[in-house]
Amino acid sequence: MDYGYQSEKLSAARHCLMLPHSQGVESSIANAFHECTLAFHDMDESGLSDDARTWVSKIKEIMDTTGLEDPNDEGTWVVKARDLSVDQQIELSRVVDELAHYFDRKFWGE
Repeated sequence: MDYGYQSEKLSAARHCLMLPHSQGVESSIANAFHECTLAFHDMDESGLSDDARTWVSKIKEIMDTTGLEDPNDEGTWVVKARDLSVDQQIELSRVVDELAHYFDRKFWGE
């Protein structure tokens, strides 16, 4: 697997998390969640390093919407994004950045 798609999607997720958030922080985080989901869809994790598998797991953990309700029909990712603490937002940004760099190196052979 060449991981070019993952490189593209994680780079897009990283971009979503960068300032400015013209549509609001929650929307930017929800968009990053979407890009991460696309990156992880049908991804073979067996070829990833232990660090990369840990980063994927952490992102999935932060994105988890189990038990969340969406009474205003905004989307559960928006609700989840709103509930993230500043520390969780920082962790999400850091881990997405690490994983984006990892896939860039894996794809481009650096």
